[in-house]
Amino acid sequence: MVEEVVAAAVALACAGTVYLMAAARVVKQYERGVVLRLGRLTSTVRDPGFTMIIPGVDRMRKVNMQIVTMPVPAQEGITRDNVTVRVDAVVYFKVVDAADAIVRVEDYRFAVSQMAQTSLRSIIGKSELDDLLSNREKLNQGLELMMDSPAIGWGVSVDRVEIKDVSLPETMKRSMARQAEATRDRRARVINADAELQASRKLAEAAAAMSDQPAALQLRLLQTVVAVAAEKNSTLVLPFPVELLRFLERSGLQAQAQTAHTEAETERARAQRPETPDAAPAPAAPEAPTPPPAPAPVEDGHVAPVENGHVDDALPALEDLPEAENLP
Repeated sequence: MVEEVVAAAVALACAGTVYLMAAARVVKQYERGVVLRLGRLTSTVRDPGFTMIIPGVDRMRKVNMQIVTMPVPAQEGITRDNVTVRVDAVVYFKVVDAADAIVRVEDYRFAVSQMAQTSLRSIIGKSELDDLLSNREKLNQGLELMMDSPAIGWGVSVDRVEIKDVSLPETMKRSMARQAEATRDRRARVINADAELQASRKLAEAAAAMSDQPAALQLRLLQTVVAVAAEKNSTLVLPFPVELLRFLERSGLQAQAQTAHTEAETERARAQRPETPDAAPAPAAPEAPTPPPAPAPVEDGHVAPVENGHVDDALPALEDLPEAENLP
């Protein structure tokens, strides 16, 4: 009798242990337990910790309540300005109602993924290329609103959606590069022109200040010479003041004008001077003395006659002269 009681107790203890092992469940902190009893949802959702179910009758499914990061595959679409682009994104969502996530949708992860892809294609077709590249915050908010509306019925809340990358065709990249280069070139030219305008105004003010003090220009010239000489150059270029050239030019013009005025006054004085009839004629200049004629050449013992000389007769010939012994 005792043996039968002991055996029954042991069998009951073993059955209780097996039952406890089959009925015991542990729900983690970031999970919630949804119990289906005979295929029907129970009223309560099991909180984190140790819980018990009826083996063979209840079936518990655990739902992760953490934020899920899901990448959206790249979607190719045509923007409103007819540009073909490939856009990929990332979705951050979490389950807020574990019972709805189990009962109302078969697989909430797959449902959120498909909804993200369709919403991304829709937002690409409604936007322009410039909005995709520069106004992403607005597009992210639009995607979040488009996905959050149907996800609420599934017990899922979309935390945020971010457009990750926008792939452009190579031709469009080259066109945008040329456009950016032209824009930067225009901006550089405008800045350079503005700098030139400001510099010209400052130079005009400096010139006005130097015109009141001529010595300031000379001091500035000396400073320029010192600055050039400090570079250890073998050739020193000394600038010539333009004001000095203008001064010399004005001096030359004044001298020419004074000379012309003096000549005009002299001519006018000569023209107004009266002529005197009794005035003696001016003495003639003395004639220059006529040089003596050169001796004529001797030919055959005769002297050629002088045609234009002062001697009236020609010289006698050599044979007509008396000999030396017959001379008195």
